[in-house]
Amino acid sequence: MHKTKISQNQNPAYGQRALRLTCLIGAAALATGCATVSNPSPDDPWESYNRSMFKINDTVDRALLKPIATGYDQLMPDPAQNCVRNIFSNLGDVWSAANSFLQARGVDFFNTLGRVLFNSTMGLGGCIDVASMNGAKRIPNDLGVTLGVWGLDAGPYVVLPFLGSSTVRDGTGTAVSFITDISNTTAILAIDNVPLRNSILGLQVVDARANLLDADQLVNEIALDRYSFIRDAYLQRRNAMVNSRRNGVSAPDYTDDKLPDYSDDDLPDYSDPADQPAQSGQPAN
Repeated sequence: MHKTKISQNQNPAYGQRALRLTCLIGAAALATGCATVSNPSPDDPWESYNRSMFKINDTVDRALLKPIATGYDQLMPDPAQNCVRNIFSNLGDVWSAANSFLQARGVDFFNTLGRVLFNSTMGLGGCIDVASMNGAKRIPNDLGVTLGVWGLDAGPYVVLPFLGSSTVRDGTGTAVSFITDISNTTAILAIDNVPLRNSILGLQVVDARANLLDADQLVNEIALDRYSFIRDAYLQRRNAMVNSRRNGVSAPDYTDDKLPDYSDDDLPDYSDPADQPAQSGQPAN
């Protein structure tokens, strides 16, 4: 039986995808030509480029990643999401332990390695974060922090395509990890089954984006300028991570009930004694 072959140009689905891609590229090109900053921040000398790339990344996110992540968050039961997130975090702890070793932080290395072993066994392959339940908190780490610990300056802030906020130092760490194929995705990339490997990588990206949905909504509600807010938050967090490890202490934990105490109970008394009421038996002047 004779079969008619439909070319790609005649395929309606292909035409729709091509149209969407063209619109996306056009929006990205338009965003690139719009942002011009005459007086950039000292920490952000490439602000014109960064704002353009930020708009491109944001366009891609709103068109692709955020809708998928929102659907994933709504359809996937919370226990299943927590299991997936904990498994990926457990894989990330292996990379964190390696960086603690490179930073010569033996205590962090053994604590993180213990987390991995504990969660991988008692936590059913990392599905349950048993270590955190028993007080062993995660110690996030990466090659950018390691380079900072060994004295490499952060350099200017830069927005990377698709990856988002970074600095010259953190971008260098990301590039080295990509070239050497040593990172928190090493175990996943070692899978020979290509469809399975790509599916797991895709799930990791979607899960990571779903984990940021609440933070994204918060930024939209309180930030006058999304770009500046995200930039400043990123730089402050990275500086805190590097400085805490340089000083041999853990980064401050402001989660839950561990916010700084700004009560005035211990403040000095600056009141004027002349304004105090007269004590009993002593006439006031």
